[in-house]
Amino acid sequence: MDPLSDVLALLRVQSVLSARLEGAGPWALRFAAYRHIKFGSIIEGDRWLWIDGTADVVKLAPGDFYLLTDGRPYCFASAPDAPLRESVDVLPPHPDDDGVVRFGQGPTRTVGAGGRFILDDDVSRLLLDALPPLIHIRSDAPGTGALELASKLIAMETEDVRPGAVAMAASLASIVLVNILRAWLAGGKAPAGWLGALADAKIGRALRLMHGEVARRWKVEDLASAVAMSRTGFSERFRAQVGLPPLEYLTRWRLTLACSVLKAGDEPLAAIARQIGYESATAFSLAFRRMYGVSPGRYRVRSRVGRGGGAVNIAQA
Repeated sequence: MDPLSDVLALLRVQSVLSARLEGAGPWALRFAAYRHIKFGSIIEGDRWLWIDGTADVVKLAPGDFYLLTDGRPYCFASAPDAPLRESVDVLPPHPDDDGVVRFGQGPTRTVGAGGRFILDDDVSRLLLDALPPLIHIRSDAPGTGALELASKLIAMETEDVRPGAVAMAASLASIVLVNILRAWLAGGKAPAGWLGALADAKIGRALRLMHGEVARRWKVEDLASAVAMSRTGFSERFRAQVGLPPLEYLTRWRLTLACSVLKAGDEPLAAIARQIGYESATAFSLAFRRMYGVSPGRYRVRSRVGRGGGAVNIAQA
């Protein structure tokens, strides 16, 4: 698979599309801290969004999408100067019979729907550390055709309660996450790190090669040749974009995969070693211990009693 698909699969993303929110009149609501990632789309009317404690206010228009990624409380408003109140004091405790949460009074109406993505805690930093606190994708941004379709489906799915709603919502949310990340990468604002490097034609291809053949005994010159670069030029560009030398990135990714396999089952260490490119269980164990400070066997035991350490963060050097 490609690196983004690899990481999303490893994260075991659980997606939840929450109720449609329809506000009337002037309002501003503060929402509590959350885990992992919040997302949403604007269906009707403008909204303003900002992270609590910051001065940067983003105006969201119909068709726009957003991701919130750092867990801090955040605020939504029909206008940035509306009096701010806690959402728990304003929103009704339960949706109406059609599944919609309605609040406020007045002629102005704004409609939106959103949800959250819950990630595997052990490897959540792989993605979260690669993302800014807020991603805003405008409806008129290049490459947002899939999001436009998703926006229409979200509007349809959240206007009433329908059979199969939970399954449909989960599928829609997953489509939204991938396409928001695609649009963000295509927008030219991607930061340093493995995720941002996917937007670079040369380094992105090298990452795909490593992920596609993780057990191959890659050499830097092999990767450089595959992307038509000199060894020195490739190494410098890879490190500048990803934050790690090529083979160190590969080692960290291999050991991240190993952590997932160790937690999931009882596969012998020799078999895991072969899967991720080590010639023997001994070589694998030595590399694992250098990275984590414990043996693979000890890591497996700890993970099963809830005391396992988090997987390596390949997004930072």
